[in-house]
Amino acid sequence: TTEIYDYLRVLFSAIGQPHDPTTGKPVHRQTPQQIVDQILGYEPNSRIIVLAPLVHNQIGQFRDIVEKMKREGFIRARIDGEIIALDRPEPIRLKKGQRHTIEAVVDRLVVREGVRIRLTDSIETALKWGDNKIVMLRAHPNGCETWEELRYSTNYGSADSGFTLGELTPKHFSFNSHLGACPACHGLGTQLVIDPELMISDETKTIAEGAITPWRRGTKRMQAYYRQLQGALVKHFQVDEDVPFADLPDEFKNALYFGTNGTPIEMNFSGNGEKKRPFEGLVPQMQRLYQQTHSEFTRNRIRAFMTREPCKTCGGARLKPEILAVTIKDRQGRELNIHKFSEQTTEAAARYIDNLELTPAQKKVVTDVVREIQSRLQFLVEVGLGYLTLDRESGTLSGGEAQRIRLATQIGSGLAGVLYVLDEPSIGLHQRDNARLLGTLRRLRDLGNSVIVVEHDEETIRAADHIVDLGPGAGPRGGEIVAQGKLENILDAKNSLTADYLSGRLRIPVPKHRTKPGFVRNRLTKNEEGWLILKGATENNLKNIEVAFPLGCFTCVTGVSGSGKSTLVDDILRRALFRRFYNSKEKPGTYRALRGVEQIDKAIVIDQSAIGRTPRSNPVTYTGAFGPIRELFAQLPAARVRGYGAGRFSFNVKGGRCENCEGGGLIKIEMHFLPDVYVQCEVCHGRRYNRETLEITYKGKNIADVLDLTVDEAARFFRNVPSVSDKLNTLLDVGLGYLQLGQAGTTLSGGEAQRVKLATELAKKATGRTVYILDEPTTGLHFADIEKLLQVLMKLRDSGNTLIVIEHNLEMIKCADWIIDLGPEGGGHGGELVGAGAPEEIVNLAKSYTGKYLRPLLEKR
Repeated sequence: TTEIYDYLRVLFSAIGQPHDPTTGKPVHRQTPQQIVDQILGYEPNSRIIVLAPLVHNQIGQFRDIVEKMKREGFIRARIDGEIIALDRPEPIRLKKGQRHTIEAVVDRLVVREGVRIRLTDSIETALKWGDNKIVMLRAHPNGCETWEELRYSTNYGSADSGFTLGELTPKHFSFNSHLGACPACHGLGTQLVIDPELMISDETKTIAEGAITPWRRGTKRMQAYYRQLQGALVKHFQVDEDVPFADLPDEFKNALYFGTNGTPIEMNFSGNGEKKRPFEGLVPQMQRLYQQTHSEFTRNRIRAFMTREPCKTCGGARLKPEILAVTIKDRQGRELNIHKFSEQTTEAAARYIDNLELTPAQKKVVTDVVREIQSRLQFLVEVGLGYLTLDRESGTLSGGEAQRIRLATQIGSGLAGVLYVLDEPSIGLHQRDNARLLGTLRRLRDLGNSVIVVEHDEETIRAADHIVDLGPGAGPRGGEIVAQGKLENILDAKNSLTADYLSGRLRIPVPKHRTKPGFVRNRLTKNEEGWLILKGATENNLKNIEVAFPLGCFTCVTGVSGSGKSTLVDDILRRALFRRFYNSKEKPGTYRALRGVEQIDKAIVIDQSAIGRTPRSNPVTYTGAFGPIRELFAQLPAARVRGYGAGRFSFNVKGGRCENCEGGGLIKIEMHFLPDVYVQCEVCHGRRYNRETLEITYKGKNIADVLDLTVDEAARFFRNVPSVSDKLNTLLDVGLGYLQLGQAGTTLSGGEAQRVKLATELAKKATGRTVYILDEPTTGLHFADIEKLLQVLMKLRDSGNTLIVIEHNLEMIKCADWIIDLGPEGGGHGGELVGAGAPEEIVNLAKSYTGKYLRPLLEKR
């Protein structure tokens, strides 16, 4: 996005030092004149033959090559090690299915004075025909007929191994070009491989109960074959089919996955008698079938047992070995290839580039390129992204990170007179890094630009030159300018919630009592009971840490950006829990053990993604309140007379819905290369239902009128219907009373969608054994909304559930029962457990940036 990699490709192609990928030794290229000088340095009177290599160890008859040599005037050629005359009477015929090597004889001469001009012409001719490579045959002047073979090239090359590398261009360092991309993974860096763990759906099941998933699928004939194969393995290894798979010996499991390693076993297939043959193994068998089959159905079936792993050829580096062997060097002698350089954080990369070792000649060539790389890296550091590695995939970036990268790109452009609009650039940014971001925004302003920022962060609001406050409420209750002007003008505004919180008239209170860890259902536990303990976490930058999450508590995972929070909670803990409870195919990050899982019954992630992908989804269907409403309408006398069931009042099935828009109320118009456009249905005018269905009314309102009610209105309307009002009241509890029941899910903000999901969880019967995982739930939320969110989270916690929240917002962090602080820095200097404890304990940790910024808030209580 910032074009850094493009400039790196230019840098590496200009000053990179190639190495032999096999030996690791530096390789150099020679000019034709240097080659001539070396040959003239042979022992005087040495006989030499200059050859131009045309074909090297390739299958074919190569008649066209032979004919071309004749046409161009070559008299002899060396074919498969034998020098033959091209003008001999009998034709030259090469065997079609064999490999051949063909070299044109350019010249034969003796090394002595006066041959330099002739030798130079011959060398240049051989290089031209041999694609910058020549083969030299040398016989010593002692009359010995043994010819020594020597190779030269104007490309980079090694005489020892025969390795050569052509002229380097920026395309050679691109994984999107065939010149540089790894041939095994085609530049992706990953390959689909069979994962043995996905073949066993449940290790507590026995073989007889169908623990081996691939052998449960297929036609009846195939399943019969699998049963016979299974029986042969069981008999050979003498294992019990009724023992849980987890308890079977490793010898049997290895043979099942990877084969019997050539050892034959007796296989009794019906109609064929007993035969002894090795068992190939599920992994190699399915990998082979995946590569050989032309059936998309078979491929999809096998893909269910595959995961993406780093390419075994390039190790995930995406480039050819010879390109990865090209390095640059800093003044400390550290050599890095382009992949290793890209694995650095932007901060580390900036230091390396500043310290780059360049010769005077190289400086003239790459000064401008180095300057461009330096400036772009520096801008990324200034917007608080010094912890990001250069090879970080864009899809894994948070919204705030992606926005700050674009911001860094704009700063680098140096434009003036531009209007910049930013939506919450502080997302995902620790309070420590906020000052850098604000400095960047001021720099944009000082260049002569206008910067408009939609923001809830207090520090950013206070730093603004001009504030526009909208409200006074949300949804239909908002849309007015409540106050605008400088900060001091805003603080005096009477009808502004923002002003109330900024001035201190309103404040999110610090809890008087916190739930103590180590208690389960008000009972003090011993040892590890009451804790979810993750041991040996080493994924990404985590430094083999052990982290204990208290059960039944509200825990905040904190730390500066890039300290390893998402890796710990999402990549390891969440994936491990999902694999345990839902047989998820996502592979958890590296860890040694997870203790205490038996104390919980499920794990749920509540994020800010939309509650549906189309306008058809809405809050009333998502929370489950629409089912009881439809049943209520179906019980009305008018509906019963007509024989209408609850399905009649669904806009998702035929019968009661408008068939022109299929119950959507909107018609989708495909724009092909543009986003789809939705327009109101001309038949039902957005009402979703047909005329007959809309004739059924409850308290004077039909089903479409009900969907148009706000949650506030609907809660009063259905107050005597507990099955409906209970679910609607949870939406009120999370502060969403202003939403319409039928409001399209695609129109909800991230914060609104998250609270709809929380309301749905609140409406469920609590087991008290659920782990809820939230990643920065305060994104997009005002102070007042954060207070409502906290009330909801406390309700979930008070039901005995466990809340694990990744958060930077100090208002949320100060209310946590327990804090797990990672750091102390981001990237390679992070990944350590700085501390764990109640907020009052964290503020006393010298290494904790979170504690430093949290202290003033706790002192205000």
